[in-house]
Amino acid sequence: MNTLQPIVSVIIPVYNAEDTLDMCLNLLQSQTYSNLELLFINDCSTDSSRESIENWARKLEDREYVTVRIIDHERNMGVAAARNTGLGHATGRYVYYVDADDAIEPDAIEVLVNAAVEHDAEIVGCNWFLSFEKNERKMNQPAFSTAYEGLMGILNGTMRWNLWLFLVERSLYENNNIRFTPGLDMGEDLMVMCKLFTFANRVTYVDRTLYHYRQSNTASLTKVYSAKHIRQVTQNVQEIERFLKESSFADRLTNHIEFLKLNIKLPLLISDDQERYKQWLDWFPEANNYIMQNKAQPWRTRVLQLSAYKKQFWAVQLYYRIINQVVYGILYK
Repeated sequence: MNTLQPIVSVIIPVYNAEDTLDMCLNLLQSQTYSNLELLFINDCSTDSSRESIENWARKLEDREYVTVRIIDHERNMGVAAARNTGLGHATGRYVYYVDADDAIEPDAIEVLVNAAVEHDAEIVGCNWFLSFEKNERKMNQPAFSTAYEGLMGILNGTMRWNLWLFLVERSLYENNNIRFTPGLDMGEDLMVMCKLFTFANRVTYVDRTLYHYRQSNTASLTKVYSAKHIRQVTQNVQEIERFLKESSFADRLTNHIEFLKLNIKLPLLISDDQERYKQWLDWFPEANNYIMQNKAQPWRTRVLQLSAYKKQFWAVQLYYRIINQVVYGILYK
């Protein structure tokens, strides 16, 4: 084992991903960083995903400092449980997540680890690409230098919380008993990242775009929340609220938890379906009184929310049609 470099445990949950797995595997193989522990959590796939990983892993048998492990679930347990399984088997100093249908830059892990070592950071953040079949858009995260700035960015809605945007020191999980809630597979990354930032002492950000979040079509940008999804997100947000009110940041939160709730349900307004607008009104209704107070949000977002709150659904619908035709129809096509 190369003792000059810290081991990075890369956790990749896999469930019936045969159609999208190849690019992810090839870019993991192309990483410029050594000392990788690649943990594939096969969540009882019924397609050829496991066979694809096995065949690919044989190509790495002669790569000295890369270990590939496939951990099988006996039954399908969902992505939250798969992430926990990965954490339970990880041995690296750092943990990083990659989704099986996404891709990363060849030097992504090297860049993140170098920043972590240089700044002795427990969390390192980066930028990302929103990728479609023919093009992609660079998505910038706000810079942060303290854990409080990172947490506030998430709560205010100016920073994404996806796990693949952050390299995290594994001790932050272990020393603070941070895990995902099995069965709650929507909003699980939000809940965990809020806890990690709350406990972190040293964080940093690199202004590099390192992850490619793939969307199969523009329609997938407008999220459809089923009753099951809303229940899962609600429970994760409730856990965040309980946790933060007992944390060291409790007296500095003011209205930020309500801002988070508004941000969580915002996708319901990116639609021309008035039933979803009504659903927006009823989901976290206690947050609706805080619409105009989150100055971190663009004015157009606050006006959109205010229109929905006042049941001016025609204005919400008009906004969506403009966005759908101009942004999704042209810029993201």
